[in-house]
Amino acid sequence: MTDDNLKNVSFEEAMEKLEGIVEKLEEGEVPLEQAIVMYQEGMSLSNVCHEKLQRIEKQMDRVVEEDGEVKPLLSEEDEE
Repeated sequence: MTDDNLKNVSFEEAMEKLEGIVEKLEEGEVPLEQAIVMYQEGMSLSNVCHEKLQRIEKQMDRVVEEDGEVKPLLSEEDEE
């Protein structure tokens, strides 16, 4: 996947692709060169998932104010 494709992939799609890569690598029948490419793609997908989860965690933190009252959830675009 290219960097542009990774930016547009959903969390669920990235996880599904990552799980597929892990399964193939665990089988141990992938040629070394292909395994390296798959590993690199898997790491990129893992980073995408991590970044998306961090972004969602920050959004969830903003949902509740310090006094415990719920406030409207704003997208990153709304905040700018």
